[in-house]
Amino acid sequence: MESVRSVIFRGRDYLWVFLFLIIFLNGFESGGYQASLLSIGQSYDLSITSMGLYAALELLADMLAPLLLGRWADRVGKGKSITIMLVLQIVSCLGLLLAPSSGFFLAGMFLLGISTSALQFIAIAALADAYPVSKDRRIGYLTSMYAFGAVFSPLAVSLYLGLGISWKALFVLLGIGTFAALMGIRACGLEAREKVPRKRGIRSSEGAFVIAGVLVLCVVMCIYVGFENGFAFFVDTLFQTELHADTGKLALSLYWAAMIPARFLVGRYSKHAYRILVTCVIAIPCAAALIAIANNSMLVLLLCIPLGLASGAVYPCSLSLSLPFAGNKTATATGMITTATGIGGFAFTALTGFLADQFGMRIALVALAAFFVIPLILLFKMRNDYQKREIATD
Repeated sequence: MESVRSVIFRGRDYLWVFLFLIIFLNGFESGGYQASLLSIGQSYDLSITSMGLYAALELLADMLAPLLLGRWADRVGKGKSITIMLVLQIVSCLGLLLAPSSGFFLAGMFLLGISTSALQFIAIAALADAYPVSKDRRIGYLTSMYAFGAVFSPLAVSLYLGLGISWKALFVLLGIGTFAALMGIRACGLEAREKVPRKRGIRSSEGAFVIAGVLVLCVVMCIYVGFENGFAFFVDTLFQTELHADTGKLALSLYWAAMIPARFLVGRYSKHAYRILVTCVIAIPCAAALIAIANNSMLVLLLCIPLGLASGAVYPCSLSLSLPFAGNKTATATGMITTATGIGGFAFTALTGFLADQFGMRIALVALAAFFVIPLILLFKMRNDYQKREIATD
């Protein structure tokens, strides 16, 4: 393998490119599934509640994967675990293409959720281990790749659906991209690319694992991803049923597009992650409330931009803040956070579908936004603990 690397890459470092591609594909799958949900619901004659349950099943897998695979990834090695999950993702895409019924489709989505969730937290941990000096900046950039994928996929879905191509084309594109990522990771290897200077303190992956700090960030991500999925899966429904407009997929793309600069900025200003995160936890429910009361589709479309800006910063901030609490158990910490995102995504997506059926999308959106009071309180309480763990690297 070493000779193959030297021939293909000629001593250059491309590991980060393929880790970024993995996260891009995760965003592509997520945004594509969100944009396809209405078409899938029409294919299987689903109610809004049933559509919520279809979306929630994959998110259930997102929740279970870190619980089942977090310690396994640390034990067997991130290289081997990433390879196995990429192969599983390719197999899942093939299964979804050939699924003869809704039952087989749901089974395929569950396996796809397992692979994407595992790849998410293992790739982040692998990046932190391979680039210990620049990991904060790179994590901000890495998470922006998820938003890039989620921006591009609704536009791709709109294009091929408009051409009369089945929504299953999503899984063809995902499978091709996953194969490219698999070949790249196998060729690069996951060895460390940077050496940690001595006396860098806790951020050099030294120190004890502090579960209380990680759990606070798990709650933040649980509520945030619950809101994100509830909004993203049903924004097209909001536009069609409440605003009587066909620009829901464009709104979804704008929402994800706005996350990209936010995540780049967090990567650039990671030392201010705590302040940025608190600001965003306040801004998201405010923007959501404005969207819920607005009656003009263009206004709602524009409000998706500040909502996306605030939403985009939450994930990289939470990851950056978790590092001082993680010690040398980066995969365990990122696995816990990914589990929390799965719990939030599963519970809140199903809840959104139910509330939308019973009370309408506007009430459902306000209900989701109200939950942000919980992470806000916890973030204020954790401030002193974080400042004690955060040691300046100057």
